[in-house]
Amino acid sequence: MFTHPYGSSAFTPLSIDEIREVELVYQLLTAAERVGRKQFEIGSKFIARCGWVASDDGTPVERLVYYLCEALQHRIGKETGIPVPTKLKKFGLKNENPMASGTNPTFLACHQTIPFSQVLQFCGIQAILDQVGTSSKVHLIDIHIRSGVQWTAMMQALVDRNSEITCLKLTAFATLSDVKKVEEIGKRLESFAKTLSLPFVFKILVLPDISEVKKEQFEVQDDEAVAVYCQVILRTMVSRPQSLENLMRAIQMINPLVIVVSEVEANHNSTSFVKRFTEVLFFYGTYFDCLEVCMSRDDAHRGILEGVHFADGMKNIVADEGDERLNRSVNMNTWRLFFTRFGMVEIALSESCVYQANLVLQQFSCASSCTLEVNGKCLVVGWKGTPLHSLSTWKFVQE
Repeated sequence: MFTHPYGSSAFTPLSIDEIREVELVYQLLTAAERVGRKQFEIGSKFIARCGWVASDDGTPVERLVYYLCEALQHRIGKETGIPVPTKLKKFGLKNENPMASGTNPTFLACHQTIPFSQVLQFCGIQAILDQVGTSSKVHLIDIHIRSGVQWTAMMQALVDRNSEITCLKLTAFATLSDVKKVEEIGKRLESFAKTLSLPFVFKILVLPDISEVKKEQFEVQDDEAVAVYCQVILRTMVSRPQSLENLMRAIQMINPLVIVVSEVEANHNSTSFVKRFTEVLFFYGTYFDCLEVCMSRDDAHRGILEGVHFADGMKNIVADEGDERLNRSVNMNTWRLFFTRFGMVEIALSESCVYQANLVLQQFSCASSCTLEVNGKCLVVGWKGTPLHSLSTWKFVQE
């Protein structure tokens, strides 16, 4: 029978269910340690033990362990060459990523019920407004536009504070597979701009890879106040440092007033498998706990978020290596070291930015569990004290 190494006395303040979950997590960590040592037969036995309790519709811990067990099984399959049985897609999504398009129902449901996205977006908008001031021509460059919903708030703010604005231009990056989705976003934004009588230009910059952009493709005019918005996209290029450097060099050449960077605040790029697995356990465990508060257990959108988006993310970090491991989030201190190489300096977020973040947060019923902390000059958003996302602003120092 399984026993905890510190003895049962360590669990006396816990309920029977809580003790069971602690033991479940301990067995999962033991399985990961064995897999890391390539002791696959023993690791599989611990995974099987977890399977007796883990469930994709149970408590947050049971759900988390369920999907991490799947990720470990995939790693074993890749290491041994024995294919893992493919399960039928529970949510009927075939091979599509349900979070790829910012306009799908799951994304919108999460945007409305989980505070992180709106807190970061409104704080980022305020940071841009602080830098562009009362410029009559504003050019926004969105590296990863997702839904583009934040730009409606930006439009409203620009009209309210600056009646003399003559043009708002938005350049959105897109790959060939995303063009139609981005076109739809552009049409919605154009319609909204008309209701405000705001002169608006929407441009799609189609690229085979975002790192291949050239200075002239931005079509920046001398009299434009330029701002670049990078929402959870730079982390996808950590495994391709040359591509990331190419993108930053191209941005440097247009010298924007501000670069807003919204990223995942985690370290999912450790060379140690067990350390990386532990980071994943705590990071996604925090998110699963958040979903327990924000969404009901039988919510279809929660099921899709956990069973497809989060499950794929965990599997990529745990099971894949080399070029296949695309999910390589790093923390703010690592980004600071990287940006400094390009002669970039961090801009302190204004009191208005932090005020906006708090104002948006108070609109959510789970506000008391969501934490906002200032880390140096950036804002870190977390859940019950565990960091999950960061928002920082930067500019280039011209030589």
